[in-house]
Amino acid sequence: MMHETVQTGIQDVWVYLSASPLLHLTLTLVAYQAGMWIYKRAGMNPLLNPVLIAVVALVSILLVTGTSYETYFEGAQFVHFLLGPATVSLAIPLYRQFHRVRKSALAIAISLLTGSIFASASAMAIAWLLGAGTQTIISIGPKSVTAPVAMGISESLGGLPSLTAVLVIATGILGAALGPLVLNAVGVKDWASRGFAMGTTAHGIGTARALQVDEVAGAFSGLAMGLNALATAILLPLAWSLFF
Repeated sequence: MMHETVQTGIQDVWVYLSASPLLHLTLTLVAYQAGMWIYKRAGMNPLLNPVLIAVVALVSILLVTGTSYETYFEGAQFVHFLLGPATVSLAIPLYRQFHRVRKSALAIAISLLTGSIFASASAMAIAWLLGAGTQTIISIGPKSVTAPVAMGISESLGGLPSLTAVLVIATGILGAALGPLVLNAVGVKDWASRGFAMGTTAHGIGTARALQVDEVAGAFSGLAMGLNALATAILLPLAWSLFF
């Protein structure tokens, strides 16, 4: 009886708190800070990415409490709004490394085109080989592009923006977690090259990881993220119209 009373009390408190949009904003910030604490305590192990930890924690809370995504986003949209200024701020480390960018212009152009085309083409080819439908194939194409641009590309081609958003987040988390391990395995040591690879494949989440490690890597990762979004927005719709 006492257990039921306590449980009912907790549910009543949750219903009261969930009426405030600040609750879900607070949960988002707390979940990320908890993830960052675990990440640092583990020696910044890439497999314990703070974004991954925060996502798992938030999804678990929403499932347990029966909270819809729409309700959650009413509060979390404040964090979403700050994505714009945060992306623009990446220009600061890029400006500091502009002399290196200018000297590497040709290498950057070749790497960008190769990475952008391969990231989309390989994902779509794998989806097609596994029997995915046309809409799913379209949705997975821009997975390596930052979420707002990827969702716009997907919607314009007839894909599912919501599915694209999930794939973009998954790609970013996996790229940030496994990217450094892969780069170490193939012997890539130059920070500019490592950063550019991370930004091309793992967009904003990979860039955040690169910035934590080295400013040069962060600058080139931010550059790659922006250029890859532009290249994919042009090349993917063009290729789709020509071949499909």
